[in-house]
Amino acid sequence: MPAHPLLDELRWRGMLHQHTDGLSDALSRGTVSAYCGFDPTAASLHVGNLVPVMGLVHVQRHGHRPVFLAGGGTGMIGDPSGKSSERQLLALEEIAHNTEQIRQQLERFVDPSGTNGALMRNNADWLVPLKAIEFMRDVGKHFTVNYMTQKESVKARLEAGLSYTEFSYMLLQAYDYLQLHHQHGVTLQVGGSDQWGNITAGIELIRRSAGVEAHALTFPLLTTASGTKFGKTEAGAVWLDPERTSPYRFYQFWINTDDRDVSQMLRYFTLLGRSEVERLDMATRDQPEAREAQRALAADVTRRVHGDDALRAADEVSQLLFGKGDPASLSAGALRQLEQEIPVFELTTSNSLGIADLIAALTQGKDALFKSRGDAKRAVDQGGFYVNGQRVGSMDFALDKSQLLHGQYVLARKGSRSYGLLRVSS
Repeated sequence: MPAHPLLDELRWRGMLHQHTDGLSDALSRGTVSAYCGFDPTAASLHVGNLVPVMGLVHVQRHGHRPVFLAGGGTGMIGDPSGKSSERQLLALEEIAHNTEQIRQQLERFVDPSGTNGALMRNNADWLVPLKAIEFMRDVGKHFTVNYMTQKESVKARLEAGLSYTEFSYMLLQAYDYLQLHHQHGVTLQVGGSDQWGNITAGIELIRRSAGVEAHALTFPLLTTASGTKFGKTEAGAVWLDPERTSPYRFYQFWINTDDRDVSQMLRYFTLLGRSEVERLDMATRDQPEAREAQRALAADVTRRVHGDDALRAADEVSQLLFGKGDPASLSAGALRQLEQEIPVFELTTSNSLGIADLIAALTQGKDALFKSRGDAKRAVDQGGFYVNGQRVGSMDFALDKSQLLHGQYVLARKGSRSYGLLRVSS
């Protein structure tokens, strides 16, 4: 029997690492509810989390039901998989806040309506009230210590030391799977390849306690051609929260994708069809300098995460900062994003803005555009000082308030790439 279209889709995209026998048949028999858990140790997902998120997007697109599980309960412990040391435990209030923020981000990716509408659950609902005796009686009895110590997530930590708290994580995740099966008929769990041991423990628990066949599907752990961990930059993680990573920096992260990685990223993180992805592969091969594939990737992901307006503003800021944009055409949204990317100076005046006013503001603070008035005068004399895209020709220059960008801003530039944004108030 041919593989189910969902598995074919994931396979050509390079997103299929392994799955249990019989999954294709189960998918073909009717609607399957599939879940993936997310750890609320931060108030935002980062781009590394998008692999399983996009996996559940494909689940829904092929007629099945995605279930997102926020680990409000397990987040109080932390999954030892892939970790070299135990995590700091978080307070209940912090976990609840993080969980709500993540829920809002996930809703941008899936449709909650219809017969296969996405569900959002929090395992704190059943784990927090769970009693120890009840847990050991109903869950612990189904697993031997030998079974648990053979799992890679445990074996990798035994020599360095593994607390009982983290050792129990596998059973808590298995209990999540069982609860989601009881409450919502979930029979498929998806996750990164490092989650295989935890997922199969859940399958075993469902088989033993409910007598039902359940399944697992994992995605490869994504690495870049340069060998660095995907989603990490010199500045740290790339977050979905615009307060942590601005839409402009988010957009630039994808624009800067290495030519060697862009084909894989298009497959993982966009919903572009096979023919379009292959066309962009050819464009990268034949005209890499045009970066058409990177621009398609950045536009698709930024639009999904931040929306059309933020995408347009991020593109405007990119065009400006890389020497192709017209300051006079910047939207209000682009100027707001620009405030996060270049030094901002405050200027209060009730008159027209003379060059002395501008220079006085631009020489203030640790991010001053000019070291002194003399430094600014030299820039003017050498033709290297621009205001709202216009070269300042002399020290007699003045700017009328009607020329302010959106009635509030002045964009100053020194040389070709040094910018400062003046925020003007009366």
